[in-house]
This record gives sequence, structure tokens and C-alpha cells, in this order.
Amino acid sequence: MKARKPTGLLGGSFNPAHAGHRRISLAAIDALGLEELWWLVSPGNPLKPEAGMAPLPARLASAQGMARRSRIVATAIEARLGTRYTADSLRKLARRYPDRRFIWIMGADNLVQFDQWRDWRLIARTMPIAVIARPGYDGGAHRARAMGWLRRYVRPQSQSRCWTKWRTPALVLLHFRPDPTSATRLRAALPDWDRLLSTKAPRDRITRLPLPHGG
Repeated sequence: MKARKPTGLLGGSFNPAHAGHRRISLAAIDALGLEELWWLVSPGNPLKPEAGMAPLPARLASAQGMARRSRIVATAIEARLGTRYTADSLRKLARRYPDRRFIWIMGADNLVQFDQWRDWRLIARTMPIAVIARPGYDGGAHRARAMGWLRRYVRPQSQSRCWTKWRTPALVLLHFRPDPTSATRLRAALPDWDRLLSTKAPRDRITRLPLPHGG
């Protein structure tokens, strides 16, 4: 049987995508031995306000531009899957791409509020999780309510390239050189950043299709 391709999944608004996203993604690709890492550009985050959110085509174009010449692939596949919550997206992706072995990647800031995500324990049972340390969030991540349940499933970073053999739930904490880049600060400096991009909606690199109507 052909081995499944090790693939990372990193979700986010990418409002806009920036060099910090790229740096931590390239570090995760190396640490986890990934063939590819997919940026899941979210149609809308239930935990984030819609005010100040650029349209999906602009955010996807921003992510595609930042991902050029790398093993990072930006996609808005969730808009075509019709999913709103991460748990539903991950289950559908696992079924849709049986030739891939996925690992969910998120920042320590997301781990702090992970217990607020719908079906967060189901996420942990669907695929392994890699948590990337972020400045100012490490303490909160270790004290997070979700960690009370996840702590027993933590694997050492020295074994991070073995994740394809782990039974779920499984979680690994990855520590890289901190990157202070912030999408919030970038928007403050250039609030109309999305208007500088092409008005033509980009084609999705994973589905090979244009964004669904209204995306």
C-alpha cells in the first residue's frame, strides 16, 4: 500500500497573510517532516468579529502570494465544503483525501481558547495536533482548560517527525524562534490593503476551481 502524504493543516483568517505565517509554516514543515502544508483560509471565523474582515478572494490572494515558491498551499476549500466549524472541516478533508495523513496545526493563542471551539475533543480524536508556541501565550496555553484533558496525550518535540504513527488524541508542542509579525498591526498601518490586490477572484490551488459564488 502506498504511504499517505504527510500534510499539515493551518487554519486562519489570513487578513492579510504575512511573513510570520510563512516562517512558522516552513519551520513546522521541517519539524514535522511534511510534504505539504495547507493554509485553510477561512470563509468566516465564528470566534472573530466580521468588522474589518477583508473579502475571502482578497485574503486567499494574499495567502497565495505569501506561499509562493514553497511547500505551502493556500486554499479556501472550506467555502466549497460548506463547513463553518473546524471539526466538520477536518472530518470532511480526511474523508475526501484518503491519500493524505493530516495533522492540525495551531498557535498557542488558539490553545488558550480551544475549549470554546465546537467539538474540540472530536478535533483531537480526528487527527494529531501540533501547537506552535507564541510569545506571551505559553503560560496560558499550559494552564488552558483544554490542556487539563489534552495533557496526558502530549508527545515530546523530539518525536515530532513520528506523528504519522501516533494514535489520536496526540499533541506536540513546537518551539521556534518567536516572530512578532501581527496581521492586526499590518491592518492598522494599511487598512485598505485588500484594495491593492487584483479584483479578479483567484482559482483555488487544491480544488482547481474558482471560489463558489459569494465567496
